[in-house]
Amino acid sequence: MPDLPHSPAAERNKQPILDALSGILGEQGAMLEIASGTGQHAVWFATALSKWTWQPTDADARALPGIAARIEQAALPNLRAPLLLDVTAPRWPSQGFAFAEGGEKFDAIYCANMIHIAPWAACVGLMQGAARHLRPGGVLVTYGPYFEDGVATAPSNLAFDEDLRGRNAAWGIRRIEDVAAQAQRVGLVLRERYVMPANNLLLVFGRP
Repeated sequence: MPDLPHSPAAERNKQPILDALSGILGEQGAMLEIASGTGQHAVWFATALSKWTWQPTDADARALPGIAARIEQAALPNLRAPLLLDVTAPRWPSQGFAFAEGGEKFDAIYCANMIHIAPWAACVGLMQGAARHLRPGGVLVTYGPYFEDGVATAPSNLAFDEDLRGRNAAWGIRRIEDVAAQAQRVGLVLRERYVMPANNLLLVFGRP
């Protein structure tokens, strides 16, 4: 698919993430994806998890046509058209009918590689939105690099953090403890931590 936006990192990590999701998620449900980017994860996961309805979103309106084209090409019945969604807004999604207006709740929310490439307000908004839109028993799954107290940081992550902060002072790899504390403020707790390739972690949050 040379005419579609492509992320080499998404291509590399899609199968390890799917392997983890397959052990976390139930047989069927409704998934909301935050920061879908190129849409590669959405198509890959919706293909493998055929009994899950997948709703891609992104905060960048410029990303939506590429995601939509990839979804159209995949022609999957369980994969919805992408929506514009800014996690920092009090209303999700940013256009059209709000999820709450339709009474829609999600069994899971998935967010990869956003928290560190965004201001801290995005993490706050993600947790608040997850608390609003998850069904009872639902989970929030995040993926990316994290700093962790008492765990040595890989040199590559230190260099990546320095690069991120050089590009935007509001960006940077976050401490797991800070992210978990923000989740706890809205009634979510860190349940599981999976070590992933390339010095990334997959975290699962849910209600106690």
